[in-house]
Amino acid sequence: MALIMSETISSNFTQSAQSTFPTFLIYGCDTVPALFWKKVGQRGDLVAMREKDLGIWQETSWKTYGDQARLCGMGLRSLGLQRGDVASIISENLPEWLFSDMGIQGIGCIPNGIYPTDSAQQLCYILNDSATSVLFVEDEEQLDKILAVRAECPSLKAVVVYDMKGLKGFSDTQVMSFEKLLELGSRYLAEKPGVWEQEISLTAADDIAVLIYTSGTTGAPKGAMISHRNLLYQLQHSELYCDLGPKDDVLSFLPLSHIAERKLGMLFSLKTGAILNFVEGLDTVNQNLREVAPTFLFAVPRLWEKFYSEITIRISDAPWLARRAYVLAIRIGNMLADARLNGRPVSPLLGAAYWMADVTVLRNIKTMLGLSRAKVLGTGAAPIAPALLKWYLALGFEMREIYGQTECAGIATIMPSEKRLGTVGKSLPGSEVKVSEVGELLIRGPHVFKGYLNAPEKTAETVVDGWLKTGDVGHIDSEGYVHITDRMKDIIITAGGKNITPSEIENLLKFSPYISDAVVVGDKRKFLTCLVMIDHDNVVKYAQDKNVPFSTYSSLCHAKEVQDLIGIEIEKVNQQLARVETIKRFRLIDQMLTADDEELTPTMKLKRKFVNQKYASLIDSMYQD
Repeated sequence: MALIMSETISSNFTQSAQSTFPTFLIYGCDTVPALFWKKVGQRGDLVAMREKDLGIWQETSWKTYGDQARLCGMGLRSLGLQRGDVASIISENLPEWLFSDMGIQGIGCIPNGIYPTDSAQQLCYILNDSATSVLFVEDEEQLDKILAVRAECPSLKAVVVYDMKGLKGFSDTQVMSFEKLLELGSRYLAEKPGVWEQEISLTAADDIAVLIYTSGTTGAPKGAMISHRNLLYQLQHSELYCDLGPKDDVLSFLPLSHIAERKLGMLFSLKTGAILNFVEGLDTVNQNLREVAPTFLFAVPRLWEKFYSEITIRISDAPWLARRAYVLAIRIGNMLADARLNGRPVSPLLGAAYWMADVTVLRNIKTMLGLSRAKVLGTGAAPIAPALLKWYLALGFEMREIYGQTECAGIATIMPSEKRLGTVGKSLPGSEVKVSEVGELLIRGPHVFKGYLNAPEKTAETVVDGWLKTGDVGHIDSEGYVHITDRMKDIIITAGGKNITPSEIENLLKFSPYISDAVVVGDKRKFLTCLVMIDHDNVVKYAQDKNVPFSTYSSLCHAKEVQDLIGIEIEKVNQQLARVETIKRFRLIDQMLTADDEELTPTMKLKRKFVNQKYASLIDSMYQD
């Protein structure tokens, strides 16, 4: 790979910009709590969020949102929390998560989300590293985790439980219900009626707004300190990604502990007034999606791959005429997508043909996916195959890819309306992206974080002279579009000295409806191999259709017919690759993995380093003659 010298820059950054950045005002506010309280006053009885309870979508108004957050903040103040103290939340997405988050920020404290899949020991580490004073837990399951390690968490003053189901009769002086906290807040507010507004006014743009802990795939998790300035800079440019309003719906299902959901769900809703709809659980995402039919949906590539796989399998089972109609409709959609991607006008004939294809075929697919009202679809947090993006464009969706990371408050580049497949778009206005002399992408701008909590050495390694080192290899073309090659640490150098970017091959593999994820292996080896995680639902259906006997997930993976199926899918990908890039052997991971397993990140990506270590013997078996 040719190295791009550091003067190559993708930037809307003015030459007069200094290392200290201006204050960013959203509706005259320079902090998140100030913006929140202003919008609560303006929106009043408009719907802020919905949650499904007993089969019915229950609405929460902005007024109720504000009242709950204020009482929560006052309750925390009555417990003794002072400005700068940390309060953590371990819970699935639900209204109380947002009430707590805004209540914490409103009194100048710092909220910190913890993944609900974290173990008790992982929870203990984060609580101690952040010196958490109060922990909000969702239910009995999460409460059990903290009770198991509470003696090891000296900074912890109180635990607040959202759902007390199963805890009737439970008594602990350090544990209270969320309702009890609100009662404390009500009494505190009655004694000091103006303190909430006063606390909001004391918060400054450079104060820490939130802590976001990294996944810890390369070591212990690190707490990224994100300021109000970082977040409001991002919000100032949100229309570049998606222009929403109070009549729009957003589906919230990615963890709020992750910067993507915090940014593209909670904060976008705060700025625009779009209604947040919380899924019942990860197993009901598809059902809830069809019920809500959101106008904006951001998801990780795993979901977009899953949707494509579902449609592909359904079409393969459809009658001959329906299959032919789909092929023709997608062909017309691809012609329209090609015209738009290449900046060519759409002829009246093509426009009419696409309208017919949409009415007869494509519109049904959109409804089937729950995306019939979607204005914009977003993807990020992991690489996605350009061919998959084009499929969504052919369906008629406005699909936009973003690139960023926690350390730049979520977004560094956004795909503009003039799309370039195979790129992640251009840098945000007022920020810079450049490539170092060793090919690493560097970012500078008002979105670069304040550093890692309690880790000045790691901060100094990550931000050098104001430039954030992303750890990604890439280049920038003459039009300013940023191309991501791979993670620097993931580049494979074979025994023959060939440089291989595994993510490109893995994206091609995941385009198969039968492959959910894959890890390509081959560093310092004589050829490439891969570990494959099958798409359970689609492979089960294949096995049933072919009368393949199996009793467990493991036996399904070891069935000869399934092994042959995956081999055929891999060979299809090999035909698109150079000889040195082809996959010579593969093995299936015969354990069904979920977000609770260590192999997967909270956004459902296989952890390459962890997988290589855990399955070392399986990998070695592929290199034994």
